[in-house]
Amino acid sequence: MGLDVAIWMFPALLVMIFLGFPVAFCLIGTAFLFGLLRWPPESLAFILVTKVHDVSGAHVLAAIPLFVFMGAMLERSGIAAKLFDAIHLWTRRLPGGLAVGTILMCVVFAAASGVLGATESVVGILAIPPMLKYAYDKGLISGTICAGGSLGTIIPPSILVVLLGPVASVSIGDLFIGMMIPGLMIAGLYILYILVLCSIRPRLGPRLPRSVEEPPFWRKIVISLTALVPPVLLVVTVLGSIMIGAATPTEAAAMGAAGTIVLTLAYGNFSFRAMWQALVRTLLVSSMIMMIYMGGLMFSGIFIAAGGMNLITDMMNATGLTAWSTLFVILILAFVAGFVLDMISIILIFVPISISLMHKFGFDPVWFSILFLIVIQTSYLTPPMAPAIFYLRGISPPEITLRDMYRGVIPFIGLEIVAIGLVMAFPGLALWLPSKVLGFN
Repeated sequence: MGLDVAIWMFPALLVMIFLGFPVAFCLIGTAFLFGLLRWPPESLAFILVTKVHDVSGAHVLAAIPLFVFMGAMLERSGIAAKLFDAIHLWTRRLPGGLAVGTILMCVVFAAASGVLGATESVVGILAIPPMLKYAYDKGLISGTICAGGSLGTIIPPSILVVLLGPVASVSIGDLFIGMMIPGLMIAGLYILYILVLCSIRPRLGPRLPRSVEEPPFWRKIVISLTALVPPVLLVVTVLGSIMIGAATPTEAAAMGAAGTIVLTLAYGNFSFRAMWQALVRTLLVSSMIMMIYMGGLMFSGIFIAAGGMNLITDMMNATGLTAWSTLFVILILAFVAGFVLDMISIILIFVPISISLMHKFGFDPVWFSILFLIVIQTSYLTPPMAPAIFYLRGISPPEITLRDMYRGVIPFIGLEIVAIGLVMAFPGLALWLPSKVLGFN
């Protein structure tokens, strides 16, 4: 009976999601219904309450609302707009300079917020009007915003990593450090593609003409020092304190949240209205994440207790797949799951199952976790169900069509595949920096 319960949990979950129920309730409901088929109510209640206790007692999860608040406060206080202007002072004369500056802005904002939707929404609202004004190709605009917004997956401090670490039994600090080179590499691939494309076909992303209003060089330096350097220093301080072991992720997040308030006061942008809006957004986003996380733990807990792990292991042994074949199967399944599930759900469902297999085959868990993040980042961009496109549709003007969006993301998906291949072929891209900073082999 146990294996029968485990077998049917995934199809039942997908049916509930397709019926339009919220993902958190789908996970909790599936766990509850199938748990009743396997155990008496008293035993099931004990299992589910234990998962609730695990969530409430996981101190590292306190970092999530703090990182969300950082991004929300930067957005509401207008600091993000100042960052955008400062970056574009230096990139506007490059081929596709507005798009290049947009990617750089996404890197900075992703490092300040760690939330995917926030990065894409804020940067998109700032970047789309000037790119349309200077007749940028609508596909390039769409692809740049979607791809840049997706960097929040693989640029620390990603909220997904705060969730992934405990699920994969991997240090969050190790993941933050290990993902820095792959994350910056992906951003670099995006920028290189834009520069090459707009050099070959200038009409897609024309250089901006010199303007009489353009400030002189020394003025650009002053603007950059005042608008760009303080937020970047805040981000570096937060991540650096984690990297050197001076603070836990939660302590670093608290320092970042406090630092964001100090920045808004220093810039003269602080208001209780902005503070209230940031707190409300933090509450809504954090509650959603915690509910999905608790539901995922309940789902995976019932699945494993019902013998699901043994079932998966037996199936893998029966197929005779090699270590690398198993890895490819897991990554492909995670990619396909991204068409119907959000990233948090994918992590909570797939990682507990796959991480034990990775240990069995001798793959480094940090390397696998980072590779897994890049794969679901690619799924985040991939039509027809790409969440990145749905975020973009919510903020884009009518002249940018769904066809433009689908056309625009395709080259960036290709760049993601290149990045996946590089990290698979050269594990040192993910493991070298942790080994140097933390000293493990």
